[in-house]
Amino acid sequence: MALGLGYRGLAYHGWQSQPDGCTVQDRLEEALARFATVPLHTVCAGRTDAGVHAINQVVHLDAPVAREPFSWVRGTNRFLPPDIAIQWCRPVPPGFHARHSARGRRYRYLLIESPARPALASGLVGWVFQPLDGDAMRAAAAHLIGCHDFSSFRAAECQAASPVKTMRAIELRRRGACWCFDFDASAFLHHMVRNIMGCLVAVGSGRQRPAWIAEVLAARRRDAAAPTFGAEGLYFVGPYYDADLALPEHVPAMDWLP
Repeated sequence: MALGLGYRGLAYHGWQSQPDGCTVQDRLEEALARFATVPLHTVCAGRTDAGVHAINQVVHLDAPVAREPFSWVRGTNRFLPPDIAIQWCRPVPPGFHARHSARGRRYRYLLIESPARPALASGLVGWVFQPLDGDAMRAAAAHLIGCHDFSSFRAAECQAASPVKTMRAIELRRRGACWCFDFDASAFLHHMVRNIMGCLVAVGSGRQRPAWIAEVLAARRRDAAAPTFGAEGLYFVGPYYDADLALPEHVPAMDWLP
């Protein structure tokens, strides 16, 4: 069985279960156990860090009890905190794996350009006070499209077997003071999007030229890149799968975000 999950990451130490119990996985498995009255283990499509949000995180689990899909959604949500909610439930074939079956993943970063830090959106957006040049950032992002070794954008604690990933698209758009950066790749390394964001902002603010990001990529060293950007504006939009699985790729929160 597969579930689609949305959450606001501010209160949690990331997705993956930890001894302190303050993670999204811990809260979800506690709620599932209360609803199903048996312990259940979940596997997610993409582990998110502390403070990172998710719009359509996909998890799979083996359910030892039979319930209608809508019952898993409504019943489990009764036991979840307000900032975590299951959005959908679907049956999947026995060989389905939320992470390994994914054909790609999408992230979105929301960034406010403003002389003053955000208040109402605090914790939900990144912030820069310098004016940004969209054309320069697009030119820089173009260097990252394709299959590359992304070691320069990889956190030291990353556990991925290989730093080689395929970046399929990076799109930028602006609405007023809000910048929206969309990333689509085969998979992502630990802190990869946040490290790319640090470099794009360095280019957009004029501290670096667009071609510099190609030099960073070629260096294959983390110290060649800009500092890691904050987690606040990062959203795991979700994975996507073969069409025959018919798993939802769109949830209402996607209409709320820019």
